[in-house]
Amino acid sequence: MAVVGSRSRRAEMNWATICCSAFSCLQLYWARLVIRKWFNLSSFDSDYSADTDDDRLSLSGSQDFDPRSSGATNDTDDCPKLRRRNSETFRVQYIDTQAVRICAGTWNVGGTVPPADLDIDGWLDTLEPADIYVLGLQEIVPLNAGNIFGMEDDQPASEWENIIRDALNRVRPRNPKILSHSDPPSPSMFKVSHDMFLETRHGACDTFFSCERPIVSEDSLTNIEVLDSTNDNASLSMQINSDSQREERFSYNARVGLSWPEPPLKLLNQYVLERRGGAFKSLNLSIMNLRKPAYVRIVSKQMVGVFLTVWVRRSLRKHISNLSVSTVGVGIMGYIGNKGSVSVSMSIYQTPFCFLCSHLSSGEKDTDHQKRNDDVREIHRRTLFHPHSSSASVLPRSIRDHERVIWLGDLNYRINLSYEKTHELIARKEWQRLLENDQLSNEMRKGNVFEGWSEGVLCFPPTYKYEIDSENYIGDDPESGKRRPAWCDRVIWKGKGMKLLSYRRNEIKLSDHRPVTATFLAEVEVLSLWKLQRALAITYAEIQSQ
Repeated sequence: MAVVGSRSRRAEMNWATICCSAFSCLQLYWARLVIRKWFNLSSFDSDYSADTDDDRLSLSGSQDFDPRSSGATNDTDDCPKLRRRNSETFRVQYIDTQAVRICAGTWNVGGTVPPADLDIDGWLDTLEPADIYVLGLQEIVPLNAGNIFGMEDDQPASEWENIIRDALNRVRPRNPKILSHSDPPSPSMFKVSHDMFLETRHGACDTFFSCERPIVSEDSLTNIEVLDSTNDNASLSMQINSDSQREERFSYNARVGLSWPEPPLKLLNQYVLERRGGAFKSLNLSIMNLRKPAYVRIVSKQMVGVFLTVWVRRSLRKHISNLSVSTVGVGIMGYIGNKGSVSVSMSIYQTPFCFLCSHLSSGEKDTDHQKRNDDVREIHRRTLFHPHSSSASVLPRSIRDHERVIWLGDLNYRINLSYEKTHELIARKEWQRLLENDQLSNEMRKGNVFEGWSEGVLCFPPTYKYEIDSENYIGDDPESGKRRPAWCDRVIWKGKGMKLLSYRRNEIKLSDHRPVTATFLAEVEVLSLWKLQRALAITYAEIQSQ
């Protein structure tokens, strides 16, 4: 019995030792995480998220990945890394230019969790789809002590990403293939395919052959042969093949001599639907699950309440390289991330871009704009890209090293007018007089900050501060007093080859700010391999002749 009791006590001591060790490790791990968050210390591993490179990516899911293992963003992919040389004469021999459409949007959401059915199509300007979407959110979580000093709450970011993903997946193709209604194809070339039996994502057309959009595009549909992977789908595929052969004569006769769209074609539509029944619906649902999303998430990064996410067209992803992320906290003690910036550096084809989302110091005092100026200078000084890259000598390391820069966010600059005068000018829509007293415009004009940067014309009302779910600015508040309206939410840019197409705000009343959108047409350099080969051949011939 004594031996059994001794073994039991030793087992209890071992368990106690293990528990104490585990608790100590947990405390050390927590301390490291908190210290890293407080002082924005980045690890060697990637700490941002992006979509995987899987073509069968789910429409609603998003996964994290290490960018060093992704062919879309690392420094060893197939995208050419040849950069420009000093000689402009030589560079023009192998470089082409191309324009990409960039939509940059900023919004202070005030820590509000978005409803699942939130409509952000107007903010993203989905009627005029862009190639790249750069979206910045501020106060994505409430700026309380728990979120500022504790662990980061990434659940709101996931919910915002799902809303963005759904909105972008509803975007129509920019250059749809229009099917001819008056010139049907030659009967000898006609073949019955599965495409004629598929509905579009946006609903069924009156007739299969008179849709204004392509029924199935190669960018939105994976190989239909994957339906054969299960027994049910295999039998369904065989059924459609056999039905197609039996109906080929009917379909052929229905199309010959018809002036589209005619009632007989509707009869064909009804005939096919009746013959398919439940099988047609099953096929359509299977195809919907296999659609590729039109846009993929290149990067998402959160620092306390500042959140930046970048999305690109699927076909453009392979031309994105040299991706790097930098965060700078300028809040409490000058380092905490309740205020600061999240920056992304990337190469689009051969041109380096920098996108920044920032939330600067608040305040309406006459000297508060100096704090915001200091924040801007500190962000410039401490933002660092590619710190561990072997190619860092040729890659941009600071914000100023990039050829195209877009800076967006809640910059918090105010209007130097009284409460009454500001409201009077807003009521008269005298935007120019308001702009003459805008702090940011004056600081840029004086060259104190953002020297050489540009901004669109502010021809819309100030975006701050509104009552929640209201069109009225906040008036007499016992806690905050009379809060003067201001253009706190801004999008500015720097670099040649950038043309501003639109600069506007959107009327979503979710928070006390209104979202702002700027759309650009940016010129990028594209390496032309055949031009390069020709230039090298000419150079080689000259060397041989000499």
